[in-house]
Amino acid sequence: MSTPRGGPGKMTNPDDEAAAAQLHHDLNDSIRQAHRTARPILTHLNADTTWLLSIPKPDYRPFHSTRSRYNLLIDPWLQGPQSDVAGWFSKQWHAVESSVGSILELDELLRDAEAFEYERHATSETTARNSYIDAVVISHEFTDHCHKATLLEVNTKVPVFATGKAAQLIRSWNHFSTVIEMASFGNGEDWRTTSTPPLPEWIGISRIVTSSDALYYHSAVLICTRISDSESEAAEAVIYTPHGLAVSGIATITTAKPPIDSLALLHGLHDISLVGNQLNLGAVNAIKAQQLLNAKFWIGTHDEEKKKWGLISPFLRRKPLTVSEAFAQVQATAKVEFDGTEAMIEEPIYVELGNGESLLLA
Repeated sequence: MSTPRGGPGKMTNPDDEAAAAQLHHDLNDSIRQAHRTARPILTHLNADTTWLLSIPKPDYRPFHSTRSRYNLLIDPWLQGPQSDVAGWFSKQWHAVESSVGSILELDELLRDAEAFEYERHATSETTARNSYIDAVVISHEFTDHCHKATLLEVNTKVPVFATGKAAQLIRSWNHFSTVIEMASFGNGEDWRTTSTPPLPEWIGISRIVTSSDALYYHSAVLICTRISDSESEAAEAVIYTPHGLAVSGIATITTAKPPIDSLALLHGLHDISLVGNQLNLGAVNAIKAQQLLNAKFWIGTHDEEKKKWGLISPFLRRKPLTVSEAFAQVQATAKVEFDGTEAMIEEPIYVELGNGESLLLA
């Protein structure tokens, strides 16, 4: 069983500490156990950046009569290689075998979890459903995020929410009946406008970009949910940024109306560059983002050191930092900004979810 990593911080409430401990090495047990709660569940399906976010159905909104959760599959790449441009240019494989080998296997796990929690609903209507994956989210058009072989295993009726270039690519396959380009989330945005059908009205999906990033490489997917009945219409959010997002872009979330409570920030530790161009922004940027958002959980992503081959392989530079090392850098910068006086900065709570582990976002 894994535990959160980092310094002391927000988890002083015993309930919070218990929630943070909801990590299980066995994927089946992980999903089944977490399904007993009425809180979102985040599951790492490989050692890199494929995620399952299972959002509980609000009691005040209708959903599938035999379902307890809405399941979002994020950037699925389960098996086989991925290449960009061409295999001779760049080709990579997972260094660690994914915790699920196929979309069919994942669907079976989700079906079993539903039956485990709601045995009274394990009827022919439940087992006849085409898929327990309710939507797919694609953050980038690159094939380690938009992996054709894996995506073609997903049922054609499952809607896909993707960035512009990724949506164009996916439509060219003529596989999915519904491919929707994610809207951009701007300053003062109302998260409810990002609840695009066929999403239920209590879930919104959008993208945050910065104008200075012409290729939108450093961007984030914002997944908002409202699972409790509240007059304020405030939402909880999971912010997924596999390459990192500049703090100026992250700040957009803090201007949302109604407000957004940042539940989880998915941002890697590793600083990765290619011929002087920074690809993954790394732990220092993550800590700055975490300080701004005050997210309850900071969870690492896209840090797998994959097996690689191709022309650009020798030119990739990876600089992994520990949370403490990155925090020391941020703290030193803060002292300079505050004329050498001690800045009030707390080392964040960092959670490392291994391949096949789940976290209860409570």
